[in-house]
Amino acid sequence: MSYLLLFLSALLAATLFPAQSETVLAGLILNRQHSFWPLIAVATVGNTLGSIINWWLGRYLEHFHDKRWFPVKAATLGRAQAQFQRYGWWSLLLSWMPIIGDPLTVVAGLMRMPLLPFVLVVALAKGGRYLVLGWMVA
Repeated sequence: MSYLLLFLSALLAATLFPAQSETVLAGLILNRQHSFWPLIAVATVGNTLGSIINWWLGRYLEHFHDKRWFPVKAATLGRAQAQFQRYGWWSLLLSWMPIIGDPLTVVAGLMRMPLLPFVLVVALAKGGRYLVLGWMVA
């Protein structure tokens, strides 16, 4: 049950919904009832899958950018696309960061970044964050 809770909190934390997977991971590590590496792996997989949801949203919801209900203004969308075009997939190394990380994964979808390189870079960034956090707590 603990792994499921960690997975779901990591998945939600990677989407545009506010959630804190770091506190769940830290609590499970401090509890010492679970092995370190499986906890890091579960958090990384959940968070990466959440980012894939963002990528998919960016890729397929752009078709609606001219609708009034679309949540992002055209100018903001244009700036985000220009920045991603400028820095490319390297910017996804910042996908672990609060506030800017989740929108970056949406923009990667908007920019039609291929899924496999996206997953590899995002998993590296997010796994690295959980690993550092885990070492700090353990």
